[in-house]
Amino acid sequence: MLLGIGTGTLILVAAAFFILFNAVKILKEYERGVVFFLGRYQKVKGPGLILLFPGIQKMVTVSLRTITMDVPPQDVITRDNVTVKVNAVVYFRVMMPEKAVIQVENYLYATSQLAQTTLRSVCGQAELDELLAAREKLNKQLQEILDRQTDPWGVKVSLVELKGIDLPDEMKRAMAKQAEAEREKRAKLLHAEGEFNAAQKILDAANLVSQNPAAMQLRYLQTLTEIATEKNSTIIFPLPMDLIKMFMDRK
Repeated sequence: MLLGIGTGTLILVAAAFFILFNAVKILKEYERGVVFFLGRYQKVKGPGLILLFPGIQKMVTVSLRTITMDVPPQDVITRDNVTVKVNAVVYFRVMMPEKAVIQVENYLYATSQLAQTTLRSVCGQAELDELLAAREKLNKQLQEILDRQTDPWGVKVSLVELKGIDLPDEMKRAMAKQAEAEREKRAKLLHAEGEFNAAQKILDAANLVSQNPAAMQLRYLQTLTEIATEKNSTIIFPLPMDLIKMFMDRK
């Protein structure tokens, strides 16, 4: 008799603990619980202590924190027929937990697949130079497309960033040659511009000296001074006709 009472009590206590364990849920600050009553959506609860009726109510927990999803490298053929590998990272979060549970089976997997297909589509419409130089524009375009398509799921895509663009080896060599040719072109242009400026200055100086004979005499004397500093044993220099003109006229 005592054994029967003890066994019944243990069963009741175990049943009470089982019901209490399934009836009491605690959600963290960043979590929400989507509650279903007999299979029908009832409400969103949380955070804190949640009481459920076991067997009648069921709750699906959804995190509201920002999720960082790495999009694996995708083979992309650009508009100018260059094959590259592009990967990206997507930042998103759940804004409406009930839609994330009801409207899509697995919002994480769905968002990942959508990001991969969108990445191939957007990058395939751009040329290689645009992929390398206009990343901000492509990031914005990817973010707008993903955000618009995930909105029915209650998901907000806040940011998309292209992480890396892997080029074929032959394309890398071609780009290196192009960059080298561009540097040589700029160097030649700068050299030609310098030569032109120098010639222009010499022409201006010659015009200035030709208008003032005294300046020519001073330049001549300066040239003689520079020659004398070289310690030459013999110096040959021409006499300007202006110096001997007076003697020739007198004769």
